[in-house]
Amino acid sequence: MKRSQFIRKSLLATGTIAGGTWTAMAGSSRQEGKPFTLNYGPHQGLFEHHAGKNIIDEIQFAYDRGFRSIEDNGFSSRPVVEQERIGATLAKLGMAMGVFVLDKGGNGANTLAAGKPEHVDIFLKGCRQAVELAKRSGGKFTTVVPGDFERRLPMDIQTANVIEALRRGAEILEPHGIVMVLEPLSDTPDLFLRTSSQTYLICKGVNSPSCKILYDVYHMQRNEGDLLANIDRCWDEIAYFQVGDNPGRKEPTTGEINYRNLFRHIYNKGYRGVVGMEHGKSTAGREGEEKLIAAYREVDDFLG
Repeated sequence: MKRSQFIRKSLLATGTIAGGTWTAMAGSSRQEGKPFTLNYGPHQGLFEHHAGKNIIDEIQFAYDRGFRSIEDNGFSSRPVVEQERIGATLAKLGMAMGVFVLDKGGNGANTLAAGKPEHVDIFLKGCRQAVELAKRSGGKFTTVVPGDFERRLPMDIQTANVIEALRRGAEILEPHGIVMVLEPLSDTPDLFLRTSSQTYLICKGVNSPSCKILYDVYHMQRNEGDLLANIDRCWDEIAYFQVGDNPGRKEPTTGEINYRNLFRHIYNKGYRGVVGMEHGKSTAGREGEEKLIAAYREVDDFLG
């Protein structure tokens, strides 16, 4: 036997060629562009080392790697022509727009808890703008953060003020099928909306299909934990999920949250909406982007 044939047979026997590494690499390549089981939505910047800084190119790159939606928190601040290009690109690729943030002046600003007419007017202006943004993007979800506590008022009065303002916003959005998703946050204890149960109560008070919960797993792990049980308790008012691992707010597999179990749980409960990738990357550069995609492939493998 020639030495080259002997080496090849030895490599085949150990699985280094065809039966092993090559096959695994081919399988990885086939997996690369396959749509994920859940519909994960990246935001601009997560893939800029592969796709560049143009959001249209980044959308195309995300599609080629199996993603079928995006998020764009800052969509309202983009020029109209760019908004329209994003919407047209998503439509062409059959992708969805996840949330964009309703423009009310910042997370803590113009708080609806205070009951001040001027704050409510700013919020309602943002609702009317969201109708136009939804038309351009094809999206149906807009993130609302009610603002900071108004600590001079009793908590129940603040809650009533928030419900009243959100009812007025829902009147604008509901005819267009747009859903404002309320996001409890962990960024600062000054923010009025903090827990899933508090948000659930407010959604029940507003009593509109256009006012639901954005359950950001990262924030809820920090503020309350007991993730699966709290998701179950609030399930009928949850319309949207965002993710990020804790600590660090980086991609799944970098922290303490068992995302494979969580994704299996919400999938089995029937969730098929966008899962927003509301986080950064644990590793810089192209390597970090590949690591991020691999992490999602890992936690998305929950059906077997």
